[in-house]
Amino acid sequence: MDIWTASITLLLIMNPLGNLPIFISVLRHIEPNRRKVVLARELIFALIFMLIFLWAGTSLLSSLGLRQESVSIAGGIILFIIALRMIFPQPGGVLGLPAGDEPFIVPLAVPLISGPSLLASLLLLANQSPERMLDWTIAASVAWFISATVLMFSSVFLRALGQRGLNAIERLMGMILIMIAVQMFLDGIMTYVSQGAG
Repeated sequence: MDIWTASITLLLIMNPLGNLPIFISVLRHIEPNRRKVVLARELIFALIFMLIFLWAGTSLLSSLGLRQESVSIAGGIILFIIALRMIFPQPGGVLGLPAGDEPFIVPLAVPLISGPSLLASLLLLANQSPERMLDWTIAASVAWFISATVLMFSSVFLRALGQRGLNAIERLMGMILIMIAVQMFLDGIMTYVSQGAG
């Protein structure tokens, strides 16, 4: 996987367009001049979590005794489930806070921006090619930057696309993510079979 493929994969998992309505709802009760400050703070927290998890991922896997193909298969399954939820969203309330309260780390930085599936993917990248940590750091930073840009201009995207447009884009992202998830799963199975045969 090259840097751009990794960036696109991570961006799809972060799903900034799908998260737009949730972010708008969470920040709705905050004063307009504070919204961008709060959002920027949460985005920075999310980036810090991403980079810590990326760089500590290999040692974590080693301490747990996990094999690369096991992580690849598990990651594919997790991404597949996340993608299905993007295509077929479940009814449920939007994460919110009492009027006037500012979110702090939860729920914006974690789990909406750097959620479990994103952290699992970063861990997988670090485990697959630990010698390419600089590439994965760039990929994570690019995905974060694009996601941050989308979220910082959330009001513009919402006006331009409308709620139906955002829903359509989220489903399209889910379909692409399903294909990536299936490929990850198949790669893990093929690696396991080839190592078993060897």
